[in-house]
Amino acid sequence: MTGLVDQYGQPLRRELLTREIGGATVGGVRSPIAGYPANGLNPTRLAELLRAADYGEPLEYFELAELIEERDLHYAGVLGTRKRSVSQIDITVEAASDDAEDVRRADMVREWLKRDELADELFDILDAIGKGVSFTEIVWDTSEGQLWPKRLEWRDSRWFTFDRTTMRQPMLRGGIDGNSVAEPLPAFRFIYTQIKAKSGLPVRSGIARIAAWAWMFKAFTQRDWAIFVQTYGQPVRIGKFHEGATKEDKSTLFRAVANIAGDCAAIIPESMSIDFIESKNVTAGSDLYERRADWLDRQISKAVVGQTGTTDSKQGGLGDGGNQVHEGVREDIETADCKTLSAVLNRDLIRPWMDIEFGPSKKYPRLVIARPKAEDIKQLTESLKVFVPMGLRVQSSEIRDKLGLSDPDKGSEVLRAPSESVVPASMAGVDPALQKPPVAQPPLPAPALQSQQEAAPAHSAVQIADAIAGRGDSAVAGLVDTIETMLTKATDLGEFRLMLASAFPQLDASNLAETLAQGIATAHLAGRSDLVEESQ
Repeated sequence: MTGLVDQYGQPLRRELLTREIGGATVGGVRSPIAGYPANGLNPTRLAELLRAADYGEPLEYFELAELIEERDLHYAGVLGTRKRSVSQIDITVEAASDDAEDVRRADMVREWLKRDELADELFDILDAIGKGVSFTEIVWDTSEGQLWPKRLEWRDSRWFTFDRTTMRQPMLRGGIDGNSVAEPLPAFRFIYTQIKAKSGLPVRSGIARIAAWAWMFKAFTQRDWAIFVQTYGQPVRIGKFHEGATKEDKSTLFRAVANIAGDCAAIIPESMSIDFIESKNVTAGSDLYERRADWLDRQISKAVVGQTGTTDSKQGGLGDGGNQVHEGVREDIETADCKTLSAVLNRDLIRPWMDIEFGPSKKYPRLVIARPKAEDIKQLTESLKVFVPMGLRVQSSEIRDKLGLSDPDKGSEVLRAPSESVVPASMAGVDPALQKPPVAQPPLPAPALQSQQEAAPAHSAVQIADAIAGRGDSAVAGLVDTIETMLTKATDLGEFRLMLASAFPQLDASNLAETLAQGIATAHLAGRSDLVEESQ
């Protein structure tokens, strides 16, 4: 025993980490051979089957859920689409912190995620979308002295049940040995996934429970449709014989009438005839069955993917016109599935792995399954052109990630701005391609004292004013350019006022401040020089 326990309080048993415990058993209660409760299913039988699952015996319900997926092409299609849309999304890993050890653990998880089998394993885990729950055994590899998830093995939901007290804690049928009573799942051995189509007990939250009724009624419709087609799909054949026909002649005529549909040819005496009478309402009756089957398929689409626009739309119908809205609904469902799957993997795989390998910690690496949002690159670059010159500090690596560019290798040739100059402190860390070259500042001329000039002005203040004016114009030019850019981007004066107010604290006025400081110092020195000359 150790101090590690799972979410249900089950202690870790390290001896169970080295062998598989959730597979089929020979002669035990976990048999790989399944039953077929869908054969001859009717409303009474279906109600009894679902009621048994509610009372703690979900075996036949899980069998029925699998059969529906096998026998209904539409249900299998939309359910498979929903599973694959999530299982193909790339997974990212967030380190618990910037600490070297946390980064190392996150890199371990990233390395494990490179396995080619991962997409198929995630698809199996998402079996919970249909059944409501799924069970995946973690097969650990300890051959190299450390723990490593070797593979994630799907286990048949029929081999599991729930405790009779709360109907929420999953139990392994037959226990660890497969031949005893049901036991709670051993700690750190299973990924237990629940994806809810509705709130309630786990066994009542799956889509298959909802789809079972629609599938059964559609099966009735398809059976009646087949009988209708068999009966009225071909015209009625009527054979006519003359009054003096013998028994042998009548038998020949009957065989011809009976077999003409399949053989498409027959031989009868010249004195006999065969008439074909077609039913007048065949098309209307056939359309009725088709419309009912299509309506049931649309209800299944709504249950699985939340809409019909991308699965059952008809030309000219509302489904085609609202495909964008319907696609948004499907994206919401995909996002919810991604968040649920991320939470389950972090809880049942990543945290146990880190706990067993390194011991309990306050924070753990975190898996994130999410489809990347499309970036508006044009808007991003336009914004950077405005805000970076105003002093906004941006990490160049972050911009490269958004643009899909890699960090330049050491010594490699890189693109640069047409003319490079010294980067001010406010632009430190910004990608050079996004920096605005600073305006070259002319040097402030040293104040010329009257005693050092052959043709001195009436007063040195004139020289000071001219020098400050020349330097000040250049220092203010950058601020003026930024304000002019704001005026170009703003749609009205109100927006310009907001842009100016928000940007004011970030405006780089260092050049102007330096110019004023140097002017004040120069004026002070010039005044002292005048005093010295006047005293002589």
